[in-house]
Amino acid sequence: MAVWIVGAGGFGRETLDACLAAGVDVVGFLDDAITGVVRDLPVEPIHRPARAALVVAVADHTARRSLVERLGVASDWIDVRHPTAVVSPGTTIGRGSVLLALSFVSSDVELGEHVHVNYGCSVGHDTRVGPYGTLLPGARLAGSVTLEVGVTVGSNATVLQGLTLGEGVTVGAGAVVTTSVPAGLTVVGVPARPL
Repeated sequence: MAVWIVGAGGFGRETLDACLAAGVDVVGFLDDAITGVVRDLPVEPIHRPARAALVVAVADHTARRSLVERLGVASDWIDVRHPTAVVSPGTTIGRGSVLLALSFVSSDVELGEHVHVNYGCSVGHDTRVGPYGTLLPGARLAGSVTLEVGVTVGSNATVLQGLTLGEGVTVGAGAVVTTSVPAGLTVVGVPARPL
């Protein structure tokens, strides 16, 4: 089945790299802001192509969710896994999720729909990442962590064992989260504190 990547920006091109490495047949990009050709593939305005699978490759979780809703929850969403991504037994991956190179997802993890796990991330055992979660490059989640809907964990940030991050939380780059964080907050630093 033909695959279209929604979003031709940086994360879209990284998702293309994962698709190419995994032997996924990408026919083009869908993007309203970028036109022409990207990496020798056509870029068309966002629409719902017939007989095609889709993956939304937009880093911002709010924009990603909006695009999923715009294209329709019944679309044929695929998950994309780079061949070097490790997914342990007992783990479930929601449709529309992307796992880039050298990511590690441990035992009995649940990744919700449309989750992005960037380069070199690790997700500890029994962790739950809600829909539209984003782990930026090098992010680390210890075991039994819960990320509610739309949480973003910044590059090289760490969330310690057993913590819960509420809906829409953003963890700054390099932060170390040592306590659970209520919904909607941005935390930064070591140890992480509200911005």
